[in-house]
Amino acid sequence: MVAVYAAVPKKATNVSLAESLLAEAKELGINVSQAAEAGLAKAVSDARAEAWLVENREAIESSNAYVEKHGLPLAKYRMF
Repeated sequence: MVAVYAAVPKKATNVSLAESLLAEAKELGINVSQAAEAGLAKAVSDARAEAWLVENREAIESSNAYVEKHGLPLAKYRMF
């Protein structure tokens, strides 16, 4: 997902990290900025997914209840 952000302008920011973790990352040749961006992109994606589930919980529950009561629409045409 970081590739999506690769071509956009960057903004410098300060981040506090555990010294031992930062030292190990540098020792292993990990680009800290890229790793932080990837982690932040995942956190944003996860938060958006969770918010979507919360916002759509009622519709999901309604759909699930319908399927439990009536079965899947067009189920007779399923090949599996």
